[in-house]
Amino acid sequence: MSNLPEPWLRGTHTEVHPIQRAVLHALELANEDIERWCGELSDEEFNARPHGLAPVAFHLRHIARSTDRLLSYAEGNHLTDEQIATMKTELDEGASREEVFAEFKAALEKSAVRVRALYPTLFDKKRGVGKKQLPTTIGGLLVHVADHAQRHVGQAITTTKIVTAARDAS
Repeated sequence: MSNLPEPWLRGTHTEVHPIQRAVLHALELANEDIERWCGELSDEEFNARPHGLAPVAFHLRHIARSTDRLLSYAEGNHLTDEQIATMKTELDEGASREEVFAEFKAALEKSAVRVRALYPTLFDKKRGVGKKQLPTTIGGLLVHVADHAQRHVGQAITTTKIVTAARDAS
């Protein structure tokens, strides 16, 4: 376990707008928490569905891919056929922990670059989400990127605790 304070308490990213900073910190915390809590799982544990819960593999894929989708909306783009196709595979079984961790980490790095590229003066600019083009703003999408990532990190950690408790009990 690291002795460092959480990312938001490290005084980093002071060169960017506070909303961007909060999102960057949330993504960094997601990476650190996932590594800490889920990094030692076997492939089997990574794909386990205790009590019917979604596996840890799903949560990491979902964080990576949904962040990509949300940032596409923030950038004013529609989802690509590839984004839609990969969304439908997030619950696929048999994921390699190594492959999913690589996808997760790469997605967080790319997302950080994209978050930094959004102009704070446009955070109130309207955006539509999904087929129905539900209304939000660029700023709203950024806040949701942080919230959504943290929600799924918590679910991944909870699933990990259940899986490792079962392992340790046997």
